[in-house]
Parts: sequence; structure tokens; C-alpha cells
Amino acid sequence: MIIDSHAHLKHGDDARTEYSPEAIIAAMDAAGIDRSVVFAMSTTTRRSVEMAAAAAERFPERLIPYAYALPHAQRSILPELEEAVLQSGFRGFKLHAGECRIADYTTGPVFELASRLGVPCLVDFCGDAAAAETAAGSFQDTAIIIAHIGKYLCTDDALIDRFIKVAQRHANVYLDVSGVVRTWKIADALTRIGASRVLWGTDGPHPTPTEAEFARMELEKLRTCALGTAELEEVLGAGIARLLGI
Repeated sequence: MIIDSHAHLKHGDDARTEYSPEAIIAAMDAAGIDRSVVFAMSTTTRRSVEMAAAAAERFPERLIPYAYALPHAQRSILPELEEAVLQSGFRGFKLHAGECRIADYTTGPVFELASRLGVPCLVDFCGDAAAAETAAGSFQDTAIIIAHIGKYLCTDDALIDRFIKVAQRHANVYLDVSGVVRTWKIADALTRIGASRVLWGTDGPHPTPTEAEFARMELEKLRTCALGTAELEEVLGAGIARLLGI
């Protein structure tokens, strides 16, 4: 089974681009993807839950909902996150350093809630390896998935190495390889932490060249890593399926 562990109903780009569940399913079908983790960002936690819940209700056997954890100035988002997991079957949380600081005093309660509920946090640290190290060490009972091995489209091998070292030091850390352009660093991560904690995703959909071609290009990246059959199965779906209990 191929599972995309990182797909957007609403992106964080300048246009805040949205994709319908139907558009995501069409891209999945064309690329041969069985299931996808979906979430919305650049919006409130409440709206993100509504969007992901509607998508999962429309395609319950294909789409796996995450809630976007964005601190709210007027009220706590923790009840909304907990309800999403316990009442609506959400499987994880997404956090993004571009919209909130990843620190004990801001997002710490989200990591604690994730641990209590047994769900992972997919976190885009936007290149802040120190924040990733602190989060991983402070919340060792929380599964933390580092998006893009640290930074989207990163060309700094030394920075990528810092994030891989975080995963080496902390068994609760997983590495998401979506948006990784230094493909040899994917192979490096596999060697250093093993295939069971390296997760494939697209960070899609994206319209260029087409949504389906973009997904196929992300799949093609793994061929450069010379993976064995068992390793490929882990990265493409078994690892995230086990983490999410599906």
C-alpha cells in the first residue's frame, strides 16, 4: 500500500491554494497512491478540522485527516484538537513554524496532548534544527515527524544533517521526505536511522507540471536510493500505517 503522509487541502503558499477532496483523489488515482494524510493550514484550527473532516467523510477509505494546531489568541485550541481525535477519528496534528513559534511555551501543550491521545505531530520547523532538538527531547513520548527533513527545498546539506542527527538521537522522531531536493540525503537518512522512521509524502497537490505528475515525480525520487523491497514498503506506507494504527 502506498500512503502519501503529507497532502494539503489548503497550502501555506502566498495564494493559500486550496484543493478539493475530489482533486486530491484524482491525483492519487493517476499516480497510484492508495491513501493520503490530508490537512489544511493557513487557517484556524476549527476551520482546518471542518475541512479535513468533510474530506474524510467524503472518502473515508482513502483520506486520513489531521488537525492543524494553531494557537488562538482568545481561547485554547486543545478541546478542538481532542474532539477531532476522539469524536471524528483524526489521526494526527500538523504544526508549522511559519505561523507559530515551536516552543515549550506555545506548542508544548499540543505535543503533550498528542502523547496522551497517541497521535503524531507533523511539524514543519522551517529550518530551525534547535527547535526540533528541544521538542524531541522535551516530549519524548510524542511521535514527532519532521517535515521535509527540516526545511522545504533545502539545498544546505549541513542543515539537513543536523535534522538527521536529531532523529538519530531521539527514537520518537521520524523524517518526512516530501519536498527534499537533495535526494542523496534521503538515502543518507535511511542508512542512519532505518527505513521504519523515514516517511514518504508529496507535500502536494501542486499544479506544475500536473498534480498527478508531481506525485509521480516524488515517487521517482525513491528510485535513486536503491531501496530493497522491504525498505521501499516501509517508506512508502508501512511505516506511517503502523504509526497511525491503520
